[in-house]
Amino acid sequence: MIGNIYKGNYKLLVIPPLLLILISLFFIPQIKTGVDFRGGTLISLSLKNNIDAQTLQAKLVQQGLEAHVQVFETAVGSRAEIELPQNQQLVQAESLKSQFNLLLPTVTNLEIQSAQNSSLSGEYRTKKAELENISRQMFALSGQNQNNISGLNDLSKKFTASYSQVYKNYQDSISGTINKEVRYESISVQSVSPVLSANFIQKAINVVILSAILSVIFVFLFFRSIVPSAAVLTGALADVTIALGAMGLLGIPLTLQSFSALLMLIAFSLDTDILLTTRVLKRKGDLRENAYDAMKTGLTMSVMAVVAFGALFVLAIMTHIPTYYEISAVALAGLFGDMFATWGINGVMILHFAEKEREGGKA
Repeated sequence: MIGNIYKGNYKLLVIPPLLLILISLFFIPQIKTGVDFRGGTLISLSLKNNIDAQTLQAKLVQQGLEAHVQVFETAVGSRAEIELPQNQQLVQAESLKSQFNLLLPTVTNLEIQSAQNSSLSGEYRTKKAELENISRQMFALSGQNQNNISGLNDLSKKFTASYSQVYKNYQDSISGTINKEVRYESISVQSVSPVLSANFIQKAINVVILSAILSVIFVFLFFRSIVPSAAVLTGALADVTIALGAMGLLGIPLTLQSFSALLMLIAFSLDTDILLTTRVLKRKGDLRENAYDAMKTGLTMSVMAVVAFGALFVLAIMTHIPTYYEISAVALAGLFGDMFATWGINGVMILHFAEKEREGGKA
């Protein structure tokens, strides 16, 4: 174990983590989003025989599919994942669905009210014509001629069926193209709509904000001071920033898997920050020794976590499974960042605060 880094001018310890943060800020704009957050289609294949990812990708591009292909080995055989960008027909279908669902209750109410009040008949016919026009666009997208529609309930059912048919047509076209190029045992096609991807993004933002607020409130209620709360928030932001920088540098996309690893880092940061703050503010004795003692315990925790995720990273490299790689790489980057941020930035903040408090008490 290294010596007590808090002896002497410990404020210089903030320099390494600040440099890491600045470097990370340069790479963060290079992060790409996965299908979960940008929308699109993810196709998973259980392969009957090995194929070359680049060759398959080139053939799919020739077929008009802007595909990104990954092939990897698993315990149950070879698998391939094909990512496709958002399809414009699906985007249009989602837009029509939103317009239809927004207008349908209005038309339904006007139908009932116009039967009792003839002055509303004109507005009812206008709104109904808008609803029917939206439906015709959806029917055209699905390639279905929906005739003999009897009432709004029938219109709604046939509209929903046409919406599902648009997705089925798209998935069938993809499967048909892939069938020409790949021999596989099973296929799974997952399409993420623009609405769902936007919902994922909004939920992700809400989770991060809520976790940060709850962490700050918890620390403030426990220590009754602003500085420890600010230190916890600073540490969590530093860990996530460094991990995001590594994602940009290594080309790791923002997916639900990598996002879950980022959330784990927030929890780990809170754990080490509470350890540090408790040892420094609640224990008697030399403050710098207390901080150093906390660092020894915290680094032991970090090393154990690094070993665990390091094993997962090695497994990911051996099996080429993207999920394992994304989780382990993001976690490792954040854990290394936490070692610098917690014992550099947070340690300096808490120690400086505690020394000022003790000097004020003596005065």
